[in-house]
Amino acid sequence: METIRITGGHALKGEVVISGAKNAALPIMAATLLTEEPCRLQNIPDLSDIRCMADILRHLGATVVQTEPNTLTITAKGLETPDAPYELVRKMRAAICLMGPLIGRLRRAKVPLPGGCIIGPRPIDLHLKGFSKLGCDIRIEKGNVYIEASHLQGERIFLGGRHGSTVTGTANILMAAVLTPGITCIESAACEPEIQDLCRMLSSMGAHIDGIGTHTLTIEGVDRLDGCTHCVIPDRIEAGTYLIAAAITAGEVTLHGAQQRHLGAIIDKLEQATLPLTILDHETIQIHPRGNPLHPLDLIMLPYPGFPTDLQAQICALMATTPGLSIITDRIYPNRYMHIPELQRMGADIAIEGSSFIIAGGTPFSGTPVMASDLRASAALILAGLVAKGDTLIQQIHHLDRGYEKFEQKLRGVGALIERMPASPSLS
Repeated sequence: METIRITGGHALKGEVVISGAKNAALPIMAATLLTEEPCRLQNIPDLSDIRCMADILRHLGATVVQTEPNTLTITAKGLETPDAPYELVRKMRAAICLMGPLIGRLRRAKVPLPGGCIIGPRPIDLHLKGFSKLGCDIRIEKGNVYIEASHLQGERIFLGGRHGSTVTGTANILMAAVLTPGITCIESAACEPEIQDLCRMLSSMGAHIDGIGTHTLTIEGVDRLDGCTHCVIPDRIEAGTYLIAAAITAGEVTLHGAQQRHLGAIIDKLEQATLPLTILDHETIQIHPRGNPLHPLDLIMLPYPGFPTDLQAQICALMATTPGLSIITDRIYPNRYMHIPELQRMGADIAIEGSSFIIAGGTPFSGTPVMASDLRASAALILAGLVAKGDTLIQQIHHLDRGYEKFEQKLRGVGALIERMPASPSLS
């Protein structure tokens, strides 16, 4: 089992180029099933989740070819089966977004139910509600969702849930609706940049979608879609993670490809914490060295355009090093706290109160062996390791490869002492 070893205490300095967004690329790859023609996808990050989705598409009958770095050409002319295999789908929850394109193209789907998740319950009831409103017949047997969709018809669908809009649910219903006769209106649709990117890709294929970027999407179904060339947006969560990495080390880092329009809440909160930064242009951000400690924050995770839950663990690590009392509340995934005990092992003073973390910041981190529980927890522990005294050894690092392209290489490029190791040696 690979591990990452970090020697802390080095301010980051240099430039980082942000990779393509995983959470945009996965549904966009699924959307290629909606046409027989080739789709050329650019700025696809090299991640384990991407490779897993490519394997699933190949199983379904599509060809997936890497024609150049970070570029895939996917052709689903030979789409043969609506049956997504459990042994592949179980590896990542995002595979559930295959239901929409399979329904749209083949009028049927069989997809295994996603299992449990370390960050809390993530049900698909809103997905199934939306498909049912479109006229699908749905049954669940032996852990699989079977959908027959021979009588699809556009309809008005409300997709709001307890914690706001469903991002993957919106993508699923959207991809089914573009090939559904009539008008479909999705109310309380997610408006995340990743959904907007999917809408732009579908529009370039010939879909008719109004309301892109709002909570109401109106789709006029078409008979067929064409192939396209589409460039995936940069990853706003990766960009936010590097912003926080620069902040926690009091470093001087320039981010390229960090689109300001997708980072409003993140930039606002870091400026509120008095992080000195400059927006050089719409996709370039420069973080300046700081001489004084940051200010604590009272922060709530909310759906876009609010502060994203996928940066909750990272901002907890930052606030643990910031003198004063911070309160971080996650209303999207209130059970997302497995990183907290590991940060406590490193010296953080954090109390869990329901969906909130009460952080008495300013205690220095000490390097120690820790265990990563999920993708974003992995990043948070690495950030803590960057400023810890001594060496930090992070185990179960395979989570990191799901969502950060060449994370340790990029950090080394800006001065971090970090290495990936094949085993779990004892710390000296």
